Amino acid sequence: MTHFRSPSALGSLGGAMALMGQSVTIATTALTFLWPAYPVAAQTEATFEEGPKAVLDEAWQLVNREYVDPTFNQVDWDAARQRLLGGEYSSRDAAYAALRQELNRLNDPYTRFLDPQEYSDLTDQTSGEASGVGLQLRRDSESQTVLVMEILPGSPAEQAGLQVGDRIVLVDSQATDRLTAAGVARLLRGAENSQVTLTFSRNGGQNRTVILTRVRLELPTVHYALRQVGDYRIGYIRLDEFNAHAAEQMTTAINTLTDLGIDGFVLDLRGNPGGLLSASIEISRMWLQRGPIVLTQGRSGASEQISANRTALTQAPLAVLVNARSASSSEIVTGALKDNDRAVVVGTTTYGKALVQSLYGLADGSGLTVTVAHYYTPNGTDISTRGITPDIEVAMSGRDQQVLFGDPRLLGTEADPQFWQAVTALETTIIAQRQGGQSPRQLGRSSPEDSAE
Repeated sequence: MTHFRSPSALGSLGGAMALMGQSVTIATTALTFLWPAYPVAAQTEATFEEGPKAVLDEAWQLVNREYVDPTFNQVDWDAARQRLLGGEYSSRDAAYAALRQELNRLNDPYTRFLDPQEYSDLTDQTSGEASGVGLQLRRDSESQTVLVMEILPGSPAEQAGLQVGDRIVLVDSQATDRLTAAGVARLLRGAENSQVTLTFSRNGGQNRTVILTRVRLELPTVHYALRQVGDYRIGYIRLDEFNAHAAEQMTTAINTLTDLGIDGFVLDLRGNPGGLLSASIEISRMWLQRGPIVLTQGRSGASEQISANRTALTQAPLAVLVNARSASSSEIVTGALKDNDRAVVVGTTTYGKALVQSLYGLADGSGLTVTVAHYYTPNGTDISTRGITPDIEVAMSGRDQQVLFGDPRLLGTEADPQFWQAVTALETTIIAQRQGGQSPRQLGRSSPEDSAE
């Protein structure tokens, strides 16, 4: 999890979902948890000088002032500054390498340097917006081709006539047959108002070529549907990441499904690498009427507890799906709902990341994530490296996971054993609610009594 304290007041999250053609692959190698931003550049801006050493000193100062452990994990951080400023660098890349080496001494994979491109990608991702053409892609394992899985309404791709199922053949004359969906998505991204030439085919027909102008678009991070499972109407909601638009999209999903009349919800956080702390708190409050959400502890040792504020959107029975790639903000939400007995958790043990980062922009356009706090679940549990153990363990083989997550259309269907078990786990509660005479719509809305102070 990360939070923003950059001069540009932007936030971002680790874990790569390609943007605008966004791929469905999510990595968990750079998880971040974003904290609310505040400007810090004013303290150092006056001392900036041209050259790599100015950026090195700026980065060192940020770690020196903000790092969660004042002993720097038993590293002599003053000596690190002497090494950084005493070195001779033939290029910025050489200076960047030296900074990475010093940060590695902290033995903290989440306190890390980002070059300008990495910093830009990260801030774009957490903003929930990107410049592209509006395609969501997947790689078909059988045909070994990259296909269009979803098209954003009103996007350049939709206006050009692309359709779900189209095969992406070339992007700016570069063949896609050896690229991943994420790789093709990267080619489709670019500066706003720039153009990209896209060649595609449909149903095995002749190739067609279109020229698309990239625009700034909001990324869909919440996907939802009404599933009829036997006699039960289940609101299935999948959250890909906790970006700046996640809360508003989650509100739409909960309210829309509630109005359709549901018996219960399944919230799918599998593969969700985290994101903005503020988004995890807002979304927790949508499900949780009262009770603590998370406890954070910073460098000084002072703790802050964040709680629900009686603004829940629904009281309907809830199950949460998690796996080993559910991390950071996903674990905040899962821990809050589990410890408060608001939801049954189904799947496999989560990633186990209980550290909070801030993201800072540096003077040359690069960036730095710094671990600034530790967090605990409402019961005071430290999940670091251990993760959250689900109430109901439903393991899947590597092959089964590859098939299921390789085609997101299968998620939340009868082909998804973890979803199926989640619905089964809700059955007793749904029956009890029905016997109590509450309609699906009544279950979906928090009552005025619950909302009253």
